[in-house]
Amino acid sequence: MAVFSKVLGSAISLAYVVSALNNGLAVTPQMGWNDWNAFQCNLDEQLILATADVIKNTGLRDLGYHYVILDDCWSSGRSSSGQLVADAKKFPNGMKYVGDQLHASGFGFGMYSSAGTKTSRQGDNRRQHLRQLGVDYLKYDNCNNQGESGSQAVSSARYDAMEKALAATGRKILYSLCNWGEDSPWIWGPSVGNSWRITGDITDRFNTQSSTCPVPNSGGYGCSVTQILSKQAQIASYSGPGGWNDLDMLEVGNGGMTDDEYVAHFSMWSAAKSPLIMGNDMRKLKASDWSILANPAVIAVNQDPLGKAALYRWTHNNVQLWSGPLASTTGSSVDDMVVVLYNNGGSSTTASASLADIFGSSNVPNGKFEIRDLWGSRLSSSQAQAVLNDGAAAHSSWLYNASQQSYKTGLEKADSKLLGTAVGTVSGATGSISQSVPALGCRMFRLRAVGDSTTTTAKTTATTTQAGTTTTAGGQGPQQTQYGQCGGQGWTGPTACVPPATCHSQNRKY
Repeated sequence: MAVFSKVLGSAISLAYVVSALNNGLAVTPQMGWNDWNAFQCNLDEQLILATADVIKNTGLRDLGYHYVILDDCWSSGRSSSGQLVADAKKFPNGMKYVGDQLHASGFGFGMYSSAGTKTSRQGDNRRQHLRQLGVDYLKYDNCNNQGESGSQAVSSARYDAMEKALAATGRKILYSLCNWGEDSPWIWGPSVGNSWRITGDITDRFNTQSSTCPVPNSGGYGCSVTQILSKQAQIASYSGPGGWNDLDMLEVGNGGMTDDEYVAHFSMWSAAKSPLIMGNDMRKLKASDWSILANPAVIAVNQDPLGKAALYRWTHNNVQLWSGPLASTTGSSVDDMVVVLYNNGGSSTTASASLADIFGSSNVPNGKFEIRDLWGSRLSSSQAQAVLNDGAAAHSSWLYNASQQSYKTGLEKADSKLLGTAVGTVSGATGSISQSVPALGCRMFRLRAVGDSTTTTAKTTATTTQAGTTTTAGGQGPQQTQYGQCGGQGWTGPTACVPPATCHSQNRKY
């Protein structure tokens, strides 16, 4: 059972208990590919199957990108018996054929429908014979809902009806809710689905502030990476094994961002434990984009068995600190920690974070931590191009194969491909790390306990040892909240970071 809080006026009280969905799926965030971001309605059978071939041949399937998901516009209407039928021009062999081909190649088969009376572009929507089609994944949208929203009870009831229908098929079907964050699905979603969208649709932009994607309000479209993270900062703790905050599909490879921006985008989606659903044209995949999507050290953070999303800690000089626990890879009783320094400012800067910041507490382990740069072992452009040219099988020694060894097992064995590159150590409860962070980019690290794990209280001033260099870090200056906890467009709350519960209360969101 999962207990969630609800705001009554400005006070928080325990209002109800929600039973978590237990269908055995999405124990870690789902991974795959969806056609919508790159193609919208321009999909067909040839595109879907050719894309699956690229995902398989370049090693992405074996890195965990399991589901191939058809979004809207696959249907031309309804048969005389009331079933949605495939567009015969786009899918001449029908949907079962597509599913069978994907299954034969080792993929899960995903499809799209809507909880409203119509999908976003095509025909009316009723429950399909998903079992007969061999469907493994359903993305359930919120288009044309005829105003059936405005309360958690109304929205959860509409989505719960499909959950019951999926359960009745007798087939394990991962259930991805896509209601754009309306009526706080992170509260009721765990009892209904395996993931839930938290904002309107993503766009291929890093740091724009689109008025069509209001934050912290829900709904909309044209959401940039930073706008979506502003919402995630408020609700990160609602994710967990079996049910995840969905930050929307990845834009890596669609050409609207720089390499640094795509690295930051992928890093934050991984640390946030969002589903990793690629959304690019795989047939035009560049080496630099493939090497982002294929970084096993970053994917391992997303697929970590603890299933705990990184939490927003602070913003200083446009740099956000996010951190959270990971399964230990050293046999220590102290968890590993993921640390992301995310810069949404236009200038590179040096940022420092104390262990008290990173652990979110003044009581931190008094031992030595190895610092691992999770992008330090990213394959070079020439290596990535060789994989694209020759196929993964020709360069298997460079790649991690999660089909042969799960991320859980690989982390237990401290597989070097999952750990990035060692760049130094940080010692003691008074330690901190200090790193240069590129403009509109990030740095991402794994801290691994390699010494004494007793707990002491951290001091204000911190000494850091990193890559052989010792520095001292003092105060950071005033905290900023425009794009962080309680932040985002329209935020008029306090100027200093406050507990998430206070954010929830002041935003009147629950």
